[in-house]
Amino acid sequence: MADTNGDGHQHAHSVAVEIYDQTYHLRGSDPAYLQKLAAMVDSKMRAVAARSNTVDSLRVAVLAAVNMADEQARLEERYRALSAASGDSATLRERAMNLSGVLDSVLLDARRAG
Repeated sequence: MADTNGDGHQHAHSVAVEIYDQTYHLRGSDPAYLQKLAAMVDSKMRAVAARSNTVDSLRVAVLAAVNMADEQARLEERYRALSAASGDSATLRERAMNLSGVLDSVLLDARRAG
């Protein structure tokens, strides 16, 4: 957990991370999260390097970034689809509740008449 300066604001911590055999110093309030992100980038770069014949680290980084952007775009599309589906199910729930109320009313009227 990050230190606070008394007014509730978190201090940024510096953490050394290694990505594709290079050390970078990152700042943030959660060093463990920064380490996790760096490990993800390192893993993606190594996977790209293994699939391609390039040794140029900049090219590997760009290809890894494009792969990660593609993954993000696909996840965003899935999220939109799921959000739309949950919106549809909310509409269906609302209609079911309305129909249930109508049915209750009809049954009540039928009992009164019978």
